[in-house]
Amino acid sequence: MDRKALDSQSLLNIYRSLRARFGHRCWWPGETPFEVVVGAILTQNTAWVNVEKAIANLKRAEMLTVEALLDAPLERLAELIRPSGYYNQKALRLRAISRWFWDRCRGDPLNFEPFATDVLRSELLALNGIGPETADSVLLYALNRPVFVIDAYTRRIMNRLGFVDEAVKYNDLQACFHLLLPQDLGLYNDFHAQFVALGKDFCRPKPACSDCPLTNACQYY
Repeated sequence: MDRKALDSQSLLNIYRSLRARFGHRCWWPGETPFEVVVGAILTQNTAWVNVEKAIANLKRAEMLTVEALLDAPLERLAELIRPSGYYNQKALRLRAISRWFWDRCRGDPLNFEPFATDVLRSELLALNGIGPETADSVLLYALNRPVFVIDAYTRRIMNRLGFVDEAVKYNDLQACFHLLLPQDLGLYNDFHAQFVALGKDFCRPKPACSDCPLTNACQYY
């Protein structure tokens, strides 16, 4: 099937249609920037409902601070985050990103301000188990940097709309959003959240197309 040309107007029309259906999304869930960082690790390869259980465990144990996660025995941390799956791996990743967070800002996100976004991104990607989606989620939702997060929902939706191949590379698709959209933190934040809402409710692996807000523009439909 032929691919459609992607331009600024097409992207903004997608965003407006999604926002008209779902309203403004208050995303990412988290009471503090560091809680967002923790959530970005825990949500790897699992549903958000499981992340909520793990975060609730950390809160009950008074371990949802960078200092507490650095001091906690790995076995204890792994047990608390067990609901999120891959808990031994994620305990190590939480320890690594907590160390980075502490070394960089001593627990105060305002201390990140002097550092360029590309520098912080490179440092995050150098941490064990941190890929582009996790790094960009931290940058966008915890550190308020204008980077567009590409996830499985975004790839699937843009493929079904007819704009990209299913195997499009992360950086290539992200570059399209950065090039074609205004560099606006609020827009990037809400647009990604709109894709999450559409992917969860309609554009699933087995899609529910009949009431989807993008049927008029969807090549798959």
